[in-house]
Amino acid sequence: MTRIKTTLGRRAFIKNTSLAGGGLVLGFSWLNACKPEQAKTMAVLEMPEEWFEINAYLKIGDNGLATIFSPNPEFGQNVITSMPMIVAEELGIAWEKVLVEQAPFHVENYGRQFTGGSQGIRRAWEGLRMAGASARHMLRQAAANAWAVSMDEITTQGGMLHHAGSGKSAHYGEMAAAAAQLEVPEEIELKTPADFNIIGHSKKNVRGHDIVTGKPIFGVDYTREGMLIAMPVFPPAFGMTFKSMDAEAVKAMPGIRDVFTIETLEPDYQRSMFDTTTFEQPIIIVGETTWAVMQAKKALHAQWEPFEARTHTVAGWGGAQEVTIPAGLENTRTHREQMEAMDAKPGKVARKDGDPETAFKNAAKVVERTYSCPFLAHNCMEPMNFFAHVTEEKAELAGPLQAPEFIENTLAARLGMPKENIDIHMTRMGGGFGRRAYSTHAVEAALVSRKMNAPVRLMYSREDDMGFGIYRPSYFARFKAALDADNNLVGYTVKAGGIPESPLFANRFPAGAVDHYLAEEWDIPSNITIGAFRAPRSNFMAGAEQSFLDEVAETAGKDPIAFRLELLEKAKTQPVGETNDYDPERYAGVLELVREKSGWDTLQNKGNRGVSAYFCHNSYAAHVLELSMENGKPRVEKVTCALDCGIVINPDAAVNMAEGAIVDGVGNTMFGEMTFTDGRPDKRNFDTYRMIRMTEAPRDIQVHFVQNEIAPTGLGEPPFPPIFGAFANALYKATGQRQYHQPFVTERPLKT
Repeated sequence: MTRIKTTLGRRAFIKNTSLAGGGLVLGFSWLNACKPEQAKTMAVLEMPEEWFEINAYLKIGDNGLATIFSPNPEFGQNVITSMPMIVAEELGIAWEKVLVEQAPFHVENYGRQFTGGSQGIRRAWEGLRMAGASARHMLRQAAANAWAVSMDEITTQGGMLHHAGSGKSAHYGEMAAAAAQLEVPEEIELKTPADFNIIGHSKKNVRGHDIVTGKPIFGVDYTREGMLIAMPVFPPAFGMTFKSMDAEAVKAMPGIRDVFTIETLEPDYQRSMFDTTTFEQPIIIVGETTWAVMQAKKALHAQWEPFEARTHTVAGWGGAQEVTIPAGLENTRTHREQMEAMDAKPGKVARKDGDPETAFKNAAKVVERTYSCPFLAHNCMEPMNFFAHVTEEKAELAGPLQAPEFIENTLAARLGMPKENIDIHMTRMGGGFGRRAYSTHAVEAALVSRKMNAPVRLMYSREDDMGFGIYRPSYFARFKAALDADNNLVGYTVKAGGIPESPLFANRFPAGAVDHYLAEEWDIPSNITIGAFRAPRSNFMAGAEQSFLDEVAETAGKDPIAFRLELLEKAKTQPVGETNDYDPERYAGVLELVREKSGWDTLQNKGNRGVSAYFCHNSYAAHVLELSMENGKPRVEKVTCALDCGIVINPDAAVNMAEGAIVDGVGNTMFGEMTFTDGRPDKRNFDTYRMIRMTEAPRDIQVHFVQNEIAPTGLGEPPFPPIFGAFANALYKATGQRQYHQPFVTERPLKT
């Protein structure tokens, strides 16, 4: 056992005795909160007649049933199962006696209910354990009081309280009302990992049955009597804005209620980093059915005009900054020219160790390469949507979103309504990984509802979301490596930039492993909207860096894994600098594990394999990818994955997450690309935006975890970035051609 202070004390745990028939309710704030959600059928216990519900809590009913409310939204990462497992572990209750429900959005009770950055389990780990352990402590004390024995003599197992000396037993529900009268303990004991019997043991997705049977749990399922359907009409190109329209004929179409424009954000509003919106003055068509509105969109004649350059203030994690939105209609071809021109100029120095200039001057060998990647569309399975019903007194909204707190602030400002009058219901998301952190479509829905004085569901079509979306930026990076006469890496430089942001992580590997090191960056403003995309910036830098390191290893005549481990040993024993943001021992650990599990040293098909490893979002991932060539095209045969994300809560879910990241990465590596011609996205649906197909997914994926007792770290994003480099390195072995510019595969066969 580990004894800890319940440092969040009275504010962390809210007791309530209002359960029908008696019960215990423990509330906990966001920093201690869980991210569950479950509705299992209880075969043994019947549901209590009534639950007393608050906004964030663990509650125990008079029959021993426990319910845990999830403060955060779920988009497929399955924390909906893993988080209640943590509470149940410390509570000492049988998993079969746990129910999970989605909590409402409430900042005062939960704080920042944000799903993103692979931070869910990591940030909630201690608080979830504290919530379960405190409840268990109070139940044991209640039993000790009832049986007139010492609490130290009370044990728990599977939701039962036992006293060996007297032979007395009771289920949690029998002591819940008495436990609710007790003070929250100042200290509690947490289990050691060796004592876990739920954590580390796979549990089925608690929403799995609802998903596969089509239950209405997603935003697009939300409905209300009298609800209207609204859809936006956007300009045909980035760099343009609304000028005029002829709406009368459209208004006369069957099922159409109105056509008008809205101002999504007011000009003087200081935006948060999640207030990104593609077009601030869309045309809105409102009708009685989705079909009627879609037909009206096709019939509408509107005129658009170029907008002038502008700036606005954005409040980000590092404080407010001015963002420039340039005028003009941008093109992918000129983007490439702009990036090459910026690369030729000195960049902003982000880090410098030693004397790189002299190291390169005296080098026996120099390797220099450039890498680039295109814009990418998110393509969530569920298109953007939101429900709103706004009256003069209040606003009710429901839909899929990752960052409710930020959009609530925007809604309050735009509607001129106190936040306490705004009620946001969080539905399950049909995909996310960054796209649903930007929820201005919720503001659009609210403005439309207010104007129509009716409940409204605002829907984006696939073309709306893909063609007028929030994209992964386009990036460019140049790497240089200096080798001495003994083929040691003595100098390393990276200069990276993008449109409209830099992807550079100046303090990541191999920073700290090279005596002479320089990192520079630059950026080019753009009016094409960008935002977080699974493992932001890392999803490019990992592929570029790991491809380059393979080429450097080849030039040095060294095995790719051995070369990386050599550098990591240097970072461990003789680190350069004090700001390196990775643990070289954990980094080396995933490389050693993937070498073992892939059979790297004995693999028969050594010619067609590639390795890649990367650190991001507090975790470490390494892949070995094996491929074959079929009709001039690569076919991924196997991916062996090694991960160090600390303690693994739910192994099956963790494996699923890694497998999904690998398939997603392979698809984007081969095909992902959004291009622009005069500001117009060249691809607007899946007939032109190439996605990976079932037959192109890896034939075999093996996932392995480093076993340790480190508190859990991120998992949703870390397995994604390394796949780009592993694919590129394997493709080089198969074809003899290095890959520098994504996507790597076109419809034409590759030369071999």
